[in-house]
Amino acid sequence: MSTFSYPVLVRWSDIDSYDHVNNVRYFDYLQEARIAFLAELLATPAGGFFAEYPCVLVSQTVDYLRPILLRHPPYAVDVWVDAVGGSSYTLGSRIVDRSGEADVVYARATSVLVAVTADTHTKRPLSEAERAALVRHVGAS
Repeated sequence: MSTFSYPVLVRWSDIDSYDHVNNVRYFDYLQEARIAFLAELLATPAGGFFAEYPCVLVSQTVDYLRPILLRHPPYAVDVWVDAVGGSSYTLGSRIVDRSGEADVVYARATSVLVAVTADTHTKRPLSEAERAALVRHVGAS
């Protein structure tokens, strides 16, 4: 798998008083793409991923590079694996406009997730399936 790309449509309700996407909505776009990426990576339905491979987001940083505007076609959120630890992994992502001659990057993000148990939500080691799938895709950006 190369970099995973997920289409995101800007909704009218995402727009703030400055006529661009409110910065909080970037987190929604990143989350939608992250869940779709992990579901595909581990061959689970998007809704079933957390039941089979429970994890929590423990850190996310976003660098806002330019404002996203209301327009069509959709923007893309690219997601890839940056690093894999014993019980955590780091995903890189970016929000991109590919409608012109050259890609325009609107934001870059780093997300750290920790594997947890389903019942107590305490940290657990990554399963062999999780680790294998994640390690195969480290640095695929």
